[in-house]
Amino acid sequence: MGTTISRRAFLKLLSAAGVTGLGFRPFSGEDSNSTANDIGRVTVRSVSVYARPSDKSQILFQRYRDELVNIYYEVIADEGPAYNPVWYRVWGGYMHRANVVRSQIRYNPVAESIPETGQLGEVTVPFTQAMRYTGSQGWETLYRLYNSSAHWVHAVEEGPDGEPWYKLIDELLGVDYHVPARHLRMVQPEEFAPISPDVPQHKKKIEVIIGHQKIICYEDDVAVFETNVSTGLDYSPPGQLPWNTPKGSFNVFSKMPSKHMGDGRLSGNPEDYELPGVPWTTFFETSGVAFHGTYWHDDFGTPRSHGCVNMRSEEAKWVFRWVTPISAPETVEQRGYGTRVIVS
Repeated sequence: MGTTISRRAFLKLLSAAGVTGLGFRPFSGEDSNSTANDIGRVTVRSVSVYARPSDKSQILFQRYRDELVNIYYEVIADEGPAYNPVWYRVWGGYMHRANVVRSQIRYNPVAESIPETGQLGEVTVPFTQAMRYTGSQGWETLYRLYNSSAHWVHAVEEGPDGEPWYKLIDELLGVDYHVPARHLRMVQPEEFAPISPDVPQHKKKIEVIIGHQKIICYEDDVAVFETNVSTGLDYSPPGQLPWNTPKGSFNVFSKMPSKHMGDGRLSGNPEDYELPGVPWTTFFETSGVAFHGTYWHDDFGTPRSHGCVNMRSEEAKWVFRWVTPISAPETVEQRGYGTRVIVS
């Protein structure tokens, strides 16, 4: 369904919200746009702050999941690790960037209307708290949605604080929940425009080189894109598929600009294995292995995943646009026989 709010009600909500109506703002600070990458979010249960940019130095204290830290500057440490030698100077010491994801704070204009088919939205704050309304329980907290994650927006409605919230529909579970509208930007149709569409499909291919933790995209055997990634861990959990990224020759067969990964449960616990809104997902192996954006670590160059190829979100978006089949802006999932992928 499209937006269910009338224009009069929409304007009333905007008036009530004013310029400071953020609703359930999950961080402190002035209500001003900031695109500077000087904020880091802790993405795991805890991260140590060290006396020097070295894991051999003294641990001074811990910072915990979803805490925000001011990043003063970067340090390239001689002691590494070699694949990811970047440390952040923060208050009180140094933090390695592996589990501290740089973020932004950007508030967005509220869309007056949403297409009947829905429109993709991207989170532009470190995280926002989703709420779900049920007749029996009223408003309840659900997932935290993180910076650069992508979600299908289907309506502008009044939220629990009386301000404009977007109604999102989870593509995996089919349930709806809401977030403050100003925390998402609407992804524009031109952002789906295919890259190099005139190059025939058989002249495009992607190589995933596990030993070097990188991918290379080729057009007619000429490299046009290369970056470091994180492939699957060498681990086989009992009763589950192995986590290592399978080797072989494959073809892209499905593209989803937003994918809920994880256990598929309704949960308000950030420690649960739920990853709603994984952005720019390109599946190439039928057990569910894909290229996709990553909002939960910044540790590319070493295996980190359950089998997928973790990428920086903007780079995953480039791959999504470059490979076939071509996906339209309103399409939740585009299926078809697409670009060749070789994993070695």
